[in-house]
Amino acid sequence: MDIRSITNQHTFSIAIAILMAVLVCHPSQLTAQKKELSQARTYLKSRNKNYTQAEQLMNGLLRDSVHRTNKHVYQVLFEAVKGQYDQANERLYLKQRQDTAAFFNLARRMFTIAETLDSLDVLPDKKGRINPIYRQKHASMLNTYRPNLFNAGSWFVRKGKWSDAFNYMETYMDCAQQPLFTSYNYHVTDSRMPEAAYWATYSAYRMQDAERTLRYHDLAMRDTTHADFTLQFTAEAHRWHGDKGSYVATLEEGFRRYPAFPYFFPRLMDAYTEAERYDKALALADSALLLCDTCELYLFAKSSTLLRLERWEESVVYSEKLIRQNDSLPEPYFNAGTAYVNMAEGADSNTDKKIVRTYYQKARTYMEYYRQLMPDEKKKWAPVLYRIYLNLNLGKQFDEIDRLLKNP
Repeated sequence: MDIRSITNQHTFSIAIAILMAVLVCHPSQLTAQKKELSQARTYLKSRNKNYTQAEQLMNGLLRDSVHRTNKHVYQVLFEAVKGQYDQANERLYLKQRQDTAAFFNLARRMFTIAETLDSLDVLPDKKGRINPIYRQKHASMLNTYRPNLFNAGSWFVRKGKWSDAFNYMETYMDCAQQPLFTSYNYHVTDSRMPEAAYWATYSAYRMQDAERTLRYHDLAMRDTTHADFTLQFTAEAHRWHGDKGSYVATLEEGFRRYPAFPYFFPRLMDAYTEAERYDKALALADSALLLCDTCELYLFAKSSTLLRLERWEESVVYSEKLIRQNDSLPEPYFNAGTAYVNMAEGADSNTDKKIVRTYYQKARTYMEYYRQLMPDEKKKWAPVLYRIYLNLNLGKQFDEIDRLLKNP
């Protein structure tokens, strides 16, 4: 490992820590350190293999910053945790009682300890030479254990423990960034990296954590089996951030790549409508209808967009087509009734009285049926029926609506 592969800042900070440790370390501290290390090694070599006690001794040393740059402390700590991991693994193999979460925790801690030790192991000596002692051995060993990080993440996903699932998948992926594993080139050789990224993204999404949902979404997109869901999670994370531009762009990409996926189309229509981009909304509806010209959602979207564009007659055409397909849907009746009212109000009442009356009569038919289907939507149908009954001189019906409006 060449020193250039380690950031100057990281190397400098560790070097300063070592220097400070040397300057402030009291002889009594050195004596205590040697004593604890010796005792821990005895525990590791004892017949009963007291790995837990050895770990406790090393963690005790590491609570004092003086000892945090001593490679021997981390190496003994690594051996103590590895010993516990091997014992737990054996119990699982023999189908004996073993806490699965605790077993996975031991695996993850081994990686954390080894990576910390490696950052110390590659520091140059007094002559500027770098000769890592532990790297090859630890990398080879942990490479065989690494699949258990993925297994742990998957296990926590199934348990619905999203934070733990994210952390294990992140540790699994982070190996590709760690100098300790440089020779394994996981980004190229490990085909499960995109899947790990997907499950990390999914877990973060379930926690509604926008930052972590976006952290690995690029890598997760390489998991083509779940790319449609990854785009959904990404869009939601942008929405949580309040980033409307990225939210809409992700919806557009999602619909372009997965037009049949149910998440993208309705939200993209809503986004275009909210921004009053009715031209884009209509183009989107047309694109969707090319895929399925009988799909109710797409027909309704086109009917509604045409209504907003004041293309009344075309809106009626699509509303009536939708009603012929499914006469139990309420909204097409509302659209058609509204369109006919607007057509009536846009006609010349002096020269086209018969046409105007015909429009209002058609509007009445649709809007009264909408009222039957949606009696609680009084705020929608009552004002429209008020205008219809007024223009058709329907006194009894008009009086009823007038009372409803005055006494909501």
